[in-house]
Amino acid sequence: MNKKNHRIVLAHRPDGEPKETDFRLEETNIPEVGPGQVLVRVIYLSLDPYMRGRMRDEESYAPPVVLGEVMTGGTVGEVIVSNHTGFAVGDIVGDRLGWQEYGIGDTASLRKIDPTIAPISTANGILGMPGMTAYCGLFEVGRPKVGETVVVSAASGAVGQVVGQLARLAGCRVVGIAGGEMKCRYVKDELGFDACVDYKLTTDLSSALEDACPEGVDVYFDNVGGPISDAVALRLNTWARVVVCGAISQYNSLEPELAPRLPPFFVGRRVQSRGFIVSDFAAHFPPAMHIMGKLIREGKLKYREDIVDGLENAPRAFMGLLRGENFGKLQVRVGSE
Repeated sequence: MNKKNHRIVLAHRPDGEPKETDFRLEETNIPEVGPGQVLVRVIYLSLDPYMRGRMRDEESYAPPVVLGEVMTGGTVGEVIVSNHTGFAVGDIVGDRLGWQEYGIGDTASLRKIDPTIAPISTANGILGMPGMTAYCGLFEVGRPKVGETVVVSAASGAVGQVVGQLARLAGCRVVGIAGGEMKCRYVKDELGFDACVDYKLTTDLSSALEDACPEGVDVYFDNVGGPISDAVALRLNTWARVVVCGAISQYNSLEPELAPRLPPFFVGRRVQSRGFIVSDFAAHFPPAMHIMGKLIREGKLKYREDIVDGLENAPRAFMGLLRGENFGKLQVRVGSE
């Protein structure tokens, strides 16, 4: 092929908030396709908060991105060369090919995407990792019961918007927390949450949560950590469950912030707090995908995507994600459909 591959690699490890100079755009040859492999043209690249952790040289549940290596990321693309009998040219597939235009698909993780079910971009969102995070985190960890109050932080984001809708469908009262009038209006009026607290507008988050949750909180789906989660913790009921999904408010912190000491409070109220990684529940993905796809087709599950055009704009979009500037599931349109 005469074309070149453009990719974005990690140039420096950020000190606090990432900068554009921490990334580098490179031009390379398109990789050669070996026996049993496929070459994929990337159409959509998913941008997600976990990527900030991969930029650190620290031990975690997944290895860090090596300096000079392509930034990690989920992708949706089209097979353009196939040396594998299970995949044909023209197949739409999902994989983790990272921030680049072309990649060799790992046939162990490559999955076919049916474009007749929903737009293919949803394979990076509501029918992909964020959707599975929402479904498994809520039902396998949070275990909501009919009539309970579920609070979701980052409620307009890729995970939060799905969590709240699923909780409503499960018969719960749902309260979102989001930043800005437009996001809160969307959460309440479009997604059907019972209430939404604007953490940017209120000067007393504890009082706002008390008004929104007069009977306390039974399940808290935590996407942000920090002061927001501290305020929710004070409203937790006895036997409450805290689903610790992420802590985006802390990802750029250079030092741990001081916070209330909650263990004695959690003991007295028998609060269960559990962190989880979505891959822990891989066995649940097929039935969850089936249920979610059906809900989307029936119009019972809505979603919003925030799509940025051009691979070169990925670093700036990612930095905005960490500041909460996106509205919905953030993706980069790398190539045309």
